[in-house]
Amino acid sequence: MSLFRQLWLAVIASAVIAFTGSMVVSTLTARHYLERQLAIKNNDNAATLALAMSQLDKDPVTIELQISAVFDSGQYALVRLTDPDGKTMIEKAGPQNAGRNVPEWFIRLLPIESKPGQAQVSSGWNQFGTIELISHSSFAYTELWWGALQLLGWFAIGGILVGLLGMEFLGRIRRPLDAVVGQAKAISERRFTTISEPSTPELKSLARAMNAMVERLKAMFAEEAARLEQLRREANHDSVTGLANRAFFMNQLAAALSDDDAPPSGSLVLLRLADLAGINKRAGREMADEVLRRIGSTLNGLIEEKPNAAAARLNGADFALLLPGVLNPAPYAEILLHALNDLVAAGQIDGERIGYVASSSYQHNQGMAKLLAGVDAALASAETESGLGWCRADSYDEQQPTSSADWKKLLDGAIQAQRLRLIDFPVAGYGGQLLHLECPLRLQTTEGGEWLAAGSFMPMAARLAMTSELDLAAARLAIERVAAGALAVAVNLSGESIMDATFRNRLFALIAARKDLAPRLWLEVSEIGVFKHFNAFHAFCDAMRPLGCRLGIEHFGRQFSEIGRLHGIGLDYLKVDGSFIRAIDSQTGNQTFIKGLCSIAHNIGLTVIAEGVQSAGELAILPELGFDGATGPAVPRKER
Repeated sequence: MSLFRQLWLAVIASAVIAFTGSMVVSTLTARHYLERQLAIKNNDNAATLALAMSQLDKDPVTIELQISAVFDSGQYALVRLTDPDGKTMIEKAGPQNAGRNVPEWFIRLLPIESKPGQAQVSSGWNQFGTIELISHSSFAYTELWWGALQLLGWFAIGGILVGLLGMEFLGRIRRPLDAVVGQAKAISERRFTTISEPSTPELKSLARAMNAMVERLKAMFAEEAARLEQLRREANHDSVTGLANRAFFMNQLAAALSDDDAPPSGSLVLLRLADLAGINKRAGREMADEVLRRIGSTLNGLIEEKPNAAAARLNGADFALLLPGVLNPAPYAEILLHALNDLVAAGQIDGERIGYVASSSYQHNQGMAKLLAGVDAALASAETESGLGWCRADSYDEQQPTSSADWKKLLDGAIQAQRLRLIDFPVAGYGGQLLHLECPLRLQTTEGGEWLAAGSFMPMAARLAMTSELDLAAARLAIERVAAGALAVAVNLSGESIMDATFRNRLFALIAARKDLAPRLWLEVSEIGVFKHFNAFHAFCDAMRPLGCRLGIEHFGRQFSEIGRLHGIGLDYLKVDGSFIRAIDSQTGNQTFIKGLCSIAHNIGLTVIAEGVQSAGELAILPELGFDGATGPAVPRKER
């Protein structure tokens, strides 16, 4: 039995006991009062009648007429005259009348005794006899009955008022207690939230202790996250410019060329300072570092508003800029050339030997070695120019529709004709068990045509505000696959979709209709979408969590410094971006960072999965680092 039910029963029992006691005492007191009034009335009336009879002649007829007149008034149950020897001379008696509308059980429960009144009748100086009167008790029963009903009515009104006051009182207790219980439940769900302190001293102490615990956990979480972010930067970034180092950039480039959800094409830009060694020699190391920092600042500015773009310092004088989804790198190259000219104008670079820029377009699944060879050749051509030069390597022809109207027509046609499907990749635990199937969406633009990967059409769908329909279709296909017997299915949802409250409501209704399947449905959003639309993602998690879905973030790690914002959401899992996993067996710096990431995720109850595992060496070391599962080419596909 719940605490509040017990409190309610205690309040009701207390009220019933109090009202019952008051009712009994009041009724008994009223009965005693009525009995006293009857006794007084009988004595007074007997004295009055005896006085009147004493003044009359003692003629038997006259005396009987006097007694009859008194009895016939209807107020008396007995009028009796006895002589001095106790012999009855005249007696008038009738049955007791219980009164109108008084139930028999009430009379039996509370009998009223009408004590007789007596007085002496004299004849001169001698005693003539004794008159005895007993009044009817009917009026007393009637008064007692109606008095009890009125008292019961007032008690009922009082009970209602007490009930209302009790509801308000218990509500004031329950609200802060519910807040404390909700906070404890949130902590059990890995959501570390604080609450306002209630006014009740006991609950205030409890809430204060819980809040203090949460704040300590947040502080520990933030401290560990800051330490790991520093490790990540040291392992993957250049200390002078803050750009990615060569190893990490090559991992990002490999992901851009091979990941299923990467854009189908893009551009790679290289920049080389012509005379970094000369700058260092002439102006000193501080000036050389300042030149490098200014170039790094320009590159960082170029990638800030471009999702999945990356910039790196490859070695002393070489820089790289990766631009997924950008086929014309000319604006970016021009910005870099202007930045070099600004350095010349500031007197930080020799005007005769400035720097060179080269660029090349690439296609998804293109070989990295071939791409780099092409850009290197273009850079060599640029170096033949004096001072400052830019050379662009040959690019691929774009065969797919480029206009928004063409894309809208193709996407609408594919959605209406249901030319959509899910393909699956296993996500396996290290005990060999299948955790779930990762199921990216594929779209066929024309009947019998090629099935396009998500990276080929989702960027344009986002621009056309059509991601909601595609994500709903993916969720519907996932539910169908689970209903067909799949152990568990994970689908990716775009950040643009979760921003839409209508989409969240429609997705909720879709999953709620098959709530029995919801625990086998894994919903994930990319790290970029999560932190770009964080409030919407929070609302999305709050809406989906009651259904029992598993909620997660994919491609996690590049914005690791934001991990402190995740402790109040109640996630179930993280998928670490493949750029941190590639060659992890040989990169000790990344190993330290990844081990800390897994540890902090486990401390808040999250499952951690490695993405894009390419080799057996990478797969073998992941359990030592703390991963719970992995996906990628190196993960064997087993019969399900």
